[in-house]
Amino acid sequence: MTTITRGDPPGFTNVRKTIYHHYVRVDQPQSLIFLSGQLSRDAKGQLVGPGDMAEQVRQAIRNMATVLESAGGTLANIVALVVYTTDIRQFKEIVSARMEFFKGNLPTSTIVEVNHLADPGLLIEFQATAAL
Repeated sequence: MTTITRGDPPGFTNVRKTIYHHYVRVDQPQSLIFLSGQLSRDAKGQLVGPGDMAEQVRQAIRNMATVLESAGGTLANIVALVVYTTDIRQFKEIVSARMEFFKGNLPTSTIVEVNHLADPGLLIEFQATAAL
């Protein structure tokens, strides 16, 4: 049976404890799901939220939820998340939109600013690992 333990070391401050944990331990996973980078495109491949970081975050997370559902999981199964953004100055917008979806069962998390993503107009990309 899969056991997922999420936490932070005692005495080790997590300044953003509402969006991530320092560690996620997965014991005896039945399945691991590795998601390709998810972007702010709809089911037809069209860009969602041009110029709007928060809406692009929401769409990318909705896409992760869809991919995970098709593989038998949910957003709650995500144990590790890497976020690529073209504008780290919009960090507050990214966090705010992300918190709409991740309220509990928080993953580990890394955010990286990059020069460009796959196509012009894309502001954010999420890569995730989930455990079931």
